[in-house]
Amino acid sequence: MTWALGTGAAVALGGCQESRAPRESKDSKVTLTFWNGFTGGDGAYIKKLVEEFNQTTPGIQVKMNIYLWADFFQKVPGAVISGQAPDVCVMHLDGIPTNAARSIIMPIDDIAQSLGLKSSDYTSQEVWEGGLYKGKRYGIPFDMHPLGMYYNKGVLRRAGLDPEKPPRTGDEYMAALEQLKGKGIQGHWMAPFLFTGTFQFESLLWQFGGELFDPGVTRATFDSDAGVQALTWLVDLVKKGYSPPNVGQDADFIAFQNGQNAFNWNGIWQINALDEVPGLEWGAAPIPRIGPQEAVWGNSHQFVLMRQRSPDERKLEAARTFIQWMSQRSVEWLASGKIPVLQRVAESPEFKSLEKQGQFARQASYIRFPPAVAGISDALAMVDKAVNQAVLGKASPAEALKAAAAQATQVVRDNHEKYGD
Repeated sequence: MTWALGTGAAVALGGCQESRAPRESKDSKVTLTFWNGFTGGDGAYIKKLVEEFNQTTPGIQVKMNIYLWADFFQKVPGAVISGQAPDVCVMHLDGIPTNAARSIIMPIDDIAQSLGLKSSDYTSQEVWEGGLYKGKRYGIPFDMHPLGMYYNKGVLRRAGLDPEKPPRTGDEYMAALEQLKGKGIQGHWMAPFLFTGTFQFESLLWQFGGELFDPGVTRATFDSDAGVQALTWLVDLVKKGYSPPNVGQDADFIAFQNGQNAFNWNGIWQINALDEVPGLEWGAAPIPRIGPQEAVWGNSHQFVLMRQRSPDERKLEAARTFIQWMSQRSVEWLASGKIPVLQRVAESPEFKSLEKQGQFARQASYIRFPPAVAGISDALAMVDKAVNQAVLGKASPAEALKAAAAQATQVVRDNHEKYGD
């Protein structure tokens, strides 16, 4: 029989066709295994959606495993090689090329075509193209999750600042930090780690007109004048007393919740965590424009299918049904702390009712993503190293970036030989 999709609060995929689950006997059903790394506050949302899917479409049952992202990316290749691969996964945009090059995931152009998906359906050309590798589609976008600015209204009020008007420009931001400092408050705690120091650096690098790599991703360019400007601005937060030195991992976010700082540049995924803090008055806004142009770091979760030792057509059709169903419930998923990739979802009343997510979505037109080339994570690790050394005062911004860029250049050149890009 053909299992119809259930009704519910859904905004459909643009241009998608009616989905059909596999035809089967009364006594059989298709079981899909679904792996992801949603261990944070978004875990409860993905569990709820999977439970709803299983109830709505009894002919297809999804068994889900959730791992820490680091464990996820370690487990997936071994599972594929051993013939125990999950059927469907969610990966970050920048993980797709490496896993495509290693034949861990399979092309899904036919699924994208059968769902009627096209570039114009999406809010970002980059997020759509991020699912491609060597001209073939491996990922179907599920969401975007950018950096943004959280502001503590109570702390701003204590310093005599308007808690309803967060700073939008570099001048406004520095004036606010100076006023906070005058009240004994270090307004922006600068973390020297990937979460979120590197994301802050990359955002400012792009704001100052720089790029992480050259167009062919054969040479690192983040040690440019723009890179030095960006990292110097961040290091000066510590030098000028707007941030304490040696901020520990997540200490900036904890301090924000405790009223010790005013601003926290962090991911949209923290919305629900802040909502759970008793008595905390806070707001969300785009990160300020420190450089001459708007830009902000972001990433995207995308659906992928794993390469199977023995492909099963019934499972492939079931996977198509599952991906379409999940995409149709994207507003429910966005409540977990994401912004939409589909134009019609972004314009829907359901999404517009999500006030905090809407603030992050104001940045949609200028979200920048990691380069979608195989092995890029190894090269980006050098950026983390430069930010860490400079913010901790172990090297000047220029020195840290120069050394890291030389290492990153060697990594990307090795990757071109390794993956044949």
